[in-house]
Amino acid sequence: MKTKSIFSTFPFILTLIVWCSFSSCLKESCEKTSYYKLFTPVYMSYEGLRASIKSMPPVPLKETGKIYFKYPYLYVNEIDLGIHVIDNSNPLSPQNIAFINIPGNVDIAIKGNILYADSYIDLVAIDISNVSNITEVKRFTEVFPNRNYGSGFNYDPAKGVIVNWVERDTVVKGDCANNSTIFFGNESIGVQFDGSTFGSSVNSPGNGIAGSTAKFALVESYLYCLTNNDMQLFNVSSPESPVQGNAIQMSGSIETIFPYEDYLFIGSKDGVYIYDNTNPTAPTYLTQFVHSYVCDPVVVSNDIAYSTLRSGNTCNGFTNQLDIIDVSDMAAPKLIKSYDMTNPFGLGIDGDLLFVCDGPDGLEMYDVSDSQNIILLQTVALQNPIDVIPLNGLLIVVTDKEFYQFDYTTGSLVQLSSMSRNQL
Repeated sequence: MKTKSIFSTFPFILTLIVWCSFSSCLKESCEKTSYYKLFTPVYMSYEGLRASIKSMPPVPLKETGKIYFKYPYLYVNEIDLGIHVIDNSNPLSPQNIAFINIPGNVDIAIKGNILYADSYIDLVAIDISNVSNITEVKRFTEVFPNRNYGSGFNYDPAKGVIVNWVERDTVVKGDCANNSTIFFGNESIGVQFDGSTFGSSVNSPGNGIAGSTAKFALVESYLYCLTNNDMQLFNVSSPESPVQGNAIQMSGSIETIFPYEDYLFIGSKDGVYIYDNTNPTAPTYLTQFVHSYVCDPVVVSNDIAYSTLRSGNTCNGFTNQLDIIDVSDMAAPKLIKSYDMTNPFGLGIDGDLLFVCDGPDGLEMYDVSDSQNIILLQTVALQNPIDVIPLNGLLIVVTDKEFYQFDYTTGSLVQLSSMSRNQL
């Protein structure tokens, strides 16, 4: 009997071993189970949006946004829903007297008896002579076409505007190697969204006063509205009949606007832009004070600019500080000094007193008479202060759920009143 050598069968054995090993590898797999929050957008038609402006009885504060003051009323934004009207003729006892329903509202400005407000993609002019019976007098459609819904979510403009999100828990099983974000049509897994996009500016007597996070500014007879990448101008010499003017293209991610003398200070994520506004119909770019890529409201007084830089969430970066900038030469701003902060938001200046909303550290009041050596005078433990409006001894402070009023005429912050969430 002939004996077969093992070496003669070795190629077959080796092939078998390799095939079995490869087959075994194919059978091995890694499957992961991931848990997500799935947010499905709820759309409102344009017809529905443009028929929604109306007066309502007062409603409790829930998720407060920006603030605006025009005596005797304080206007408090309810993010994406409208405006609370607070009778503040007695700061010791503010009264919630009405609500103006404005879907998609974040910013406002007031000239005379006309309130200008964004309503998702539109700008509306509203007669508020009687806050309990308001009237829409003018609307500009698609002034803000690129509404940001956060995290790169691309909505379908043919369906209208997104007014809400339906949330549900979702379980997804997949290969361990697949780490990509998953999208299902108009549904996005793991989407996070922010309805807010967020110092008092000195205006003419007929205009109101905004906080430092405002994207709207009134200068005499002109309204300036920031979008994501440009500034829309409106002639409001006849407040009830505004006329749309130029659109000034801007670079960077612009966020806030603060008028000072013949200039406009634009806070952005990559610096402070200064525009010459000598000709109010055509502001011209003058210069930029560059900083790291973070959020940046700015206020100005006596040729000194104060800018807070904030990191985290949509603000990116790692910088949390207060920059004090010499703008005596507007074409060549110079940093005087930077001061470390915790997580600063809005700010306001009145004389030598600077008020800063510093995240978890609360509300801070500084003596800034010496820019090289500012002094912390007082801290008030408020939860998540967002912005302030100082008014010759009266300080209005808004947090994410309520607002407070303080007297600072004596050099100390003395609380006068507050209005909390769910309070009428």
